[in-house]
Amino acid sequence: MEYEFVLADVFTEQPFGGNQLAVFPDARGLSGTTMQALAKEFNFSETAFACPLADPDSYRLRIFTPHLELPFAGHPTIGSASVLAAGGHGRLRAEERRMTFEEGIGPVTVDVRGTFSRLAVPAPYEAPSHRPPVETVAQALSLTGEDVLECWYGGAGLPFCYVQLASADAVDRAVLDKAVWAAGLADGYSPHLYVFAGEFRSSSSTLYARAFVPAVGVDEDSATGSAGAGLIGSLTRRSALSDGDHMLRIRQGSRMGRPSLIEAGARTEGGQLVALTVGGFTTVVGRGTITVPHSDDHAGPFPASAAA
Repeated sequence: MEYEFVLADVFTEQPFGGNQLAVFPDARGLSGTTMQALAKEFNFSETAFACPLADPDSYRLRIFTPHLELPFAGHPTIGSASVLAAGGHGRLRAEERRMTFEEGIGPVTVDVRGTFSRLAVPAPYEAPSHRPPVETVAQALSLTGEDVLECWYGGAGLPFCYVQLASADAVDRAVLDKAVWAAGLADGYSPHLYVFAGEFRSSSSTLYARAFVPAVGVDEDSATGSAGAGLIGSLTRRSALSDGDHMLRIRQGSRMGRPSLIEAGARTEGGQLVALTVGGFTTVVGRGTITVPHSDDHAGPFPASAAA
């Protein structure tokens, strides 16, 4: 059978930047096994498969890395929303539209306007009381202890190990030592390392980040929306900010030659974090069809847990 797909770069306004994504606008008839095989064939950090529901603005969305299925991820959700709001053909329009995706984590709402989409993070920010050992984190990143200012676990929907480094140069110098990572961090609260430099002081703040996620078969991710949501959730709780809406811009992917810009938002009321958002632009770069074997597994279960 022939299935249409759209190729998009997410978190960028320029072709061949951002994070690559393949979107199947109508994946009905594909089994989970075939979806996984297709994700491996494209070999992007994620591939998204949409199944239309009764409401024309609602879809079931399944997201796969080359190695496993995820219950939620930022850039596939944002990119899929832009593509599907345009009718699944990748011709992005200026109209406003609200999309709802049934994902493994639950319903996810995305507001789309032209090439920009913003999702409401469907889970609260959570963090354990324990922290990763600084020395192990530094060694896993091939850095010194002086390069690491602080590190902690946390996340909104998906957990990460956040590592604040002393400078953008330290972020660029980080090289993942997989042996150290596997021995000391792979089995922790989260095996995913999100390193960044900069300070969050106001809505004009811009941080520089990189993401190392080998646990899902991706050594480095060029733009990680779910990590951005968790990061602004964490930093907002740590900062003495007035009530209202706060925005953080995160530059990522430059070291990979795929510059990306993520807009992470947080709302506080009564001194409490009450909402998180992630937004960014999507640029369509291609479309086509692929021939796949017929399958009668139309749904298949969502994974109980996964991460990236």
